[in-house]
Amino acid sequence: MKAWRVHENGEPREAMRLDEVPDPQPGPGEVLVRVRAANINFPDALLCRGQYQIRPPLPFTPGVELCGEILALGEGVTGLDVGARVISPASLPHGAFAELAVISAATVLPAPDALDDAEAAALHIGYQTGLFGLHRRAALQPGETLLVHAAAGGVGSAAIQLGKAAGATVIGVTGGPDKAKVARDLGADIVVDRYSEDFVAVVKEATNGRGANVVYDPVGGDAYTKSTKCIAFEGRIVIVGFTSGTVPTPGLNHALVKNYSILGLHWGLYNTKDPQAVLQAHETLTRLATEGSVKPYISERVPLAGAAEAVQRVADGKTTGRVVVVND
Repeated sequence: MKAWRVHENGEPREAMRLDEVPDPQPGPGEVLVRVRAANINFPDALLCRGQYQIRPPLPFTPGVELCGEILALGEGVTGLDVGARVISPASLPHGAFAELAVISAATVLPAPDALDDAEAAALHIGYQTGLFGLHRRAALQPGETLLVHAAAGGVGSAAIQLGKAAGATVIGVTGGPDKAKVARDLGADIVVDRYSEDFVAVVKEATNGRGANVVYDPVGGDAYTKSTKCIAFEGRIVIVGFTSGTVPTPGLNHALVKNYSILGLHWGLYNTKDPQAVLQAHETLTRLATEGSVKPYISERVPLAGAAEAVQRVADGKTTGRVVVVND
């Protein structure tokens, strides 16, 4: 089969190489799937660079989530059927940017019927992160104001839809008019182009000086620092990533004086710490997808041969919504 592999760490377009490798075989507790679609995430670029918290041994195949069709079951696997369409995180070092993949049976979930393969692949990690971050961690309430950074990106676009589904007023921060249009089309009530506007001033004006109740921050850096200037009394800042490349240092004295919370969200931990919560979140997301309340925005569908360039574009911040690698 064909699979992209990283032999030496570096930028995705240089580090990823399309190799011909033996077909994998499922071991005990595993399933073999034909990869129908693999969603690209920013961590894929970090994996290529050797900067992610997980560092698979070289060579490895990137691609952290997929939608696939079960081809074979490993020893001891029950409750799953050959031919079923499923979604799952990939089992690194054998990631999703390949024709076939072996994944853990414990992480397999049914693909929502309301979504096609690319949409289903994109529903998983980003939307689960949003659901856990906004509801379980930040307890977002109807009528509250939600500030979403990188609102036109994959993680931010999910947060916009989930925020609107929860009855919040959503303010999206983007970079440039094209991305601002995407955020509006996704349902953001107010969109701020950070290149030409000060989101702190916009948030204060929109909330009559109260500030945002919840901030959803996959960016870090200045986005975090400025968010502390427009956070409401008893507000919650949810930290989900650092795409800016800068990990901020919170001023805990400021959090104390202004009475707000800083919440970390690492969704991957729930797979081991509370897998039942992941199943419940998937049921919620499937229901929302069936109702039409959420639908991943797929800006590009690229063939397997174009995966390396697509990962590079995501890494460079040149994409909107989700870019998905599809196998015909």
